[in-house]
Amino acid sequence: MDVPAYFDVVDGGFVPTRFAASQWSAAQVVGPALTGLLARELEREHATDGFVPVRLTVDLFSAARFEHTTTPTVRVRDGRRIRVADVSVVQGGKVAARASAVLLQPSEQPPGELWHREHEPQPPALDIAPRSELPLVPLFSSGPDTQTWSVKPTDHENAGRKRTWQNPIRVVTGEALTPFVRAAIVGEATSMMTNWGDKGIGFINTDMTLALSRMPEGNEIGVEGDSHLSERGMAVGVATLFDRRGSFGSAMVTSVSNAGRQISNAQLDIAVSSRM
Repeated sequence: MDVPAYFDVVDGGFVPTRFAASQWSAAQVVGPALTGLLARELEREHATDGFVPVRLTVDLFSAARFEHTTTPTVRVRDGRRIRVADVSVVQGGKVAARASAVLLQPSEQPPGELWHREHEPQPPALDIAPRSELPLVPLFSSGPDTQTWSVKPTDHENAGRKRTWQNPIRVVTGEALTPFVRAAIVGEATSMMTNWGDKGIGFINTDMTLALSRMPEGNEIGVEGDSHLSERGMAVGVATLFDRRGSFGSAMVTSVSNAGRQISNAQLDIAVSSRM
């Protein structure tokens, strides 16, 4: 069985597949595809010698198109415990997106007790979301009921807290996802989980910052919105990432109003059903 992916490897770079089309425009590459590709390149080039990626910041400042794409990367700092690297998405000689990563050397935990989130996000039950080695259609939940999940966004046409549970498609055809790249792809759903209201989605994120205390376990990852703050067409959203073991990271997005091209809940239904 062919497993869907966002990009094919072509002539020393990448070409987006049909799965990479954005809901905002069919001619534009979707954010999770770019985020996953940038994370892949940073991990492949710089997660060596025991270094582990703990922070990824992606800037999505220009629409990436369905064109041949290269991803030049550079190591900015290479210390004993801290490593920093940058990567860009280049199309037609122009930079369409960029990312930076901080990688650390793991060490022992310091002593003492710390505050923790009072209510941990809850994954869907296994009979609702059985484990799978293959990608699955995303599940969604909203409001205080953490055990009612469905694949139809219109079931969650409300102003309540949103969450999703995802087993994403691959970044590159024929290549399995690493835990870091998987977290980057699903983490981009922070924009949807924090900007999704009873009238759909009217904010488009310009970035995503992912911070990880550990790598996710298993193929499925959840994202639960923690906050949405907005005024004068500018928004900030924060979410918690979790797996069946518990929470393992946070993500933050800043977004700008795109009300003229608001994505309705019915449009979200169509976008999700097209992946089934």
